[in-house]
Amino acid sequence: MRPPSDKIKEPSFFDLVYDAVCRIPKGKVATYGQIAFICGSPRAARVVGYALHHNPRPGVISCHRVVNRVGRPAPEFAFGGPDMQRMLLEDEGVTFDAEGNVNMKLHLWNGM
Repeated sequence: MRPPSDKIKEPSFFDLVYDAVCRIPKGKVATYGQIAFICGSPRAARVVGYALHHNPRPGVISCHRVVNRVGRPAPEFAFGGPDMQRMLLEDEGVTFDAEGNVNMKLHLWNGM
């Protein structure tokens, strides 16, 4: 029999992503790259997208608040499609330009 371990489990990258996304306030958005940077892997924007696509707690982890660098919603939003992502953001007061991108000057989260 093995003795109990005193090791504390380090959070996975996905755990870090989910924690960062939960900090985005209503009415604000973050980019995939911004979340990757916050999590300590600035070149892992695609992995952030993959993590959010596999969100274990939709409705709790507000993955709809993450958009690409120009403010475009995900074309394959996993929880109802891009129209659902836009609707959820608009319900929080997020505005969009004529091209369908989030007005990043007004709504980009500063990460604090």
